[in-house]
Amino acid sequence: MHIETITAPDLSWQEEALCAQTGGDFFFPEPGSSVRDAKRICALCPIRSTCLEFALNNDERFGVWGGLSEKERLALRRTTS
Repeated sequence: MHIETITAPDLSWQEEALCAQTGGDFFFPEPGSSVRDAKRICALCPIRSTCLEFALNNDERFGVWGGLSEKERLALRRTTS
């Protein structure tokens, strides 16, 4: 019998992220809402690059990750492919 195990990603970095201390409303706004505040907070976050890398590697499609919106991450994926 073959049993596959899936290793969970290390998400300990999320505990240090400024978004975890701020709350998710800024980072997952309603469609059409401004993401300016989320980007401002991300710009100050010391683990912004880790967050962006996670979003790109895990195909996160909603919210602001690493200071980039969904559209900005999609454009980044297209230019790096």
